[in-house]
Amino acid sequence: MSDGKPGFIRRFFGGIWAAVNFTRRLVLNAIFVILLVLFLSVLFAKAPLLAPRTALVIDPKGEIVEQYRSDPESRALSGFLGDEVKEVQLRDLLHVIDTAAKDTNIERIVLIPDELTGAGLATLTEIGAALERFRATGKEVIALSNGMTQMQYFLAAHADQVLLHPDGAVLLQGFGSYRSYYKDLIDKLAIDVHLFRVGEFKSAAEPYILNGASSEAREADLYWLNGLWQTWLSEVGQRRKLEPKAIQNGIETLPETLKAAQGDLAKLALTSNLVDQLATRDQAREVLIAKGEKDAELHSFRQIGWRAYLNSHPLEAIGDMRPAVAIVVAEGEIVGGEQRAGTVGGDSTADLIRTAREDDKVKALVLRVNSPGGEVFASEQIRREIELTKTAGKPVVVSMGDVAASGGYWISMNADEIYAQPGTITGSIGIFGMFVNVPETLAKVGVHTDGVGTTSFAGAFDVRRPLDPAVGTVIQSVIDKGYRDFIGRVAAARGKQPNEIDQIARGRVWSGRQALERGLVDKLGGLDAAVASAAERAKLGDYQQRYVEKPLNAFEQFMLGFSGNAALQAIGRIDMLRPENALLRDADLRRPLKLLDNVTAGKPAVFAYCFCDLR
Repeated sequence: MSDGKPGFIRRFFGGIWAAVNFTRRLVLNAIFVILLVLFLSVLFAKAPLLAPRTALVIDPKGEIVEQYRSDPESRALSGFLGDEVKEVQLRDLLHVIDTAAKDTNIERIVLIPDELTGAGLATLTEIGAALERFRATGKEVIALSNGMTQMQYFLAAHADQVLLHPDGAVLLQGFGSYRSYYKDLIDKLAIDVHLFRVGEFKSAAEPYILNGASSEAREADLYWLNGLWQTWLSEVGQRRKLEPKAIQNGIETLPETLKAAQGDLAKLALTSNLVDQLATRDQAREVLIAKGEKDAELHSFRQIGWRAYLNSHPLEAIGDMRPAVAIVVAEGEIVGGEQRAGTVGGDSTADLIRTAREDDKVKALVLRVNSPGGEVFASEQIRREIELTKTAGKPVVVSMGDVAASGGYWISMNADEIYAQPGTITGSIGIFGMFVNVPETLAKVGVHTDGVGTTSFAGAFDVRRPLDPAVGTVIQSVIDKGYRDFIGRVAAARGKQPNEIDQIARGRVWSGRQALERGLVDKLGGLDAAVASAAERAKLGDYQQRYVEKPLNAFEQFMLGFSGNAALQAIGRIDMLRPENALLRDADLRRPLKLLDNVTAGKPAVFAYCFCDLR
């Protein structure tokens, strides 16, 4: 007879279940408490107190970008672990420098450019201008380096004093643009590449049909490269009080002068007045301690890193009700659809412009373009939104970054005003299409294609079949129309005749200064000048500037705020003047990769793209 109690087996498994359930609740509650504590610490954490006579250490690591390409979770995790994502937003650097210029506790900037691996001349010009604004307040900039490439040195030249390690070097080479050419490889693979283009200078796809640069490409590339190089020489010469010809001659005679200096590159940099003093890192540390105050805890000069300073001085104030000049970033290749940050999406970027237009607080728009172009259709989607924004009565000003060429110019041309830096790469007004066939390639492995169609064009775009000359005529007609549309729209936007634009188009690339001389841009200047112009056109007095970007969700905001909490990061704080042993790579405009990933099999692709890299 049962006594009403559960059996042993039932009690046994019931006990296990109760233990599991208790453990589950305990773990979930513990996680909740930890997250709550972290949230409150972020919410109520006070900004670190900044003592007088503090040096702001600016040591950008990686590539300088207009907006982050990495996702917020990755950046947050890296920040919490003390690892820096190898990306730096230009806007953050400019904000930090301009804020520090007004901060009475910041006495100087210590600039360490050694780990800057990617930035174009226009980007560095923007940062250099900010450093000059800082110096104009009476504060100094000291640059320290274990060794610099010419792009890193362009930034360091804005310092009052440049200190170089005795075993370091300043490597000046001049600018060059080199590509790989694949015709022999393509021939060996028996691939048929058909190129359709307008403009003898539109050399973007030449590597697929030639084994070397065409004479037109050489002529055009050398012209804009010389334009950028003269800008570099002029800026550095002015900052270092050197004649540009002397710098150029120093490069040309390097073998002789270096031999005379017994191979000592650092000594050569000193005698050439490229640097002011040779100093190891410990010696540089003593120089900075003597200039400011010593931090006993760090055993170094009193300092704050630029990221920590940024966290305590955020770029955009929450709850700012002033009318706004919106900034939309168009950085990277232009492709169709919704795209992540760092790539321009026909749909996603157009949506951002539309969002700014429909926001009543936004009175003007600045489109910040740093793009070599891409798909024609996606470019037109974005250009149309610019046109609609102007029609809605909101001024639009374009600010060109390192490169705004081909499709990058397409999305810019309808602005009320276009700003470029002297070192901006722009123009490349032209389009091309490519079609690839592989019948011979397939035949090599024993695959053949045959069949029937109801018309002569049925299956005409099948990559397994040879390209019918009639199909080639159709594609070229589409390319010709696209080019007429391009120069026609540029002519209408710039107040010129199509034949006038054709003379400076045909795929030719220009520097920003050369583009100004030819009427493709209106003024030389950076993002700050473009924002000021947009505000003036909108007749704004007191205003804010606000970036319009895809909003972060609550979790992403929390994680980024948590990772940026200075109090939680204090345990990982280290001396910013640690020795560096890495071999430096030249900073340049990176050649865009994987353009052909956007090609759909069996469909001709039409691009407004510029392979205008700097190497």
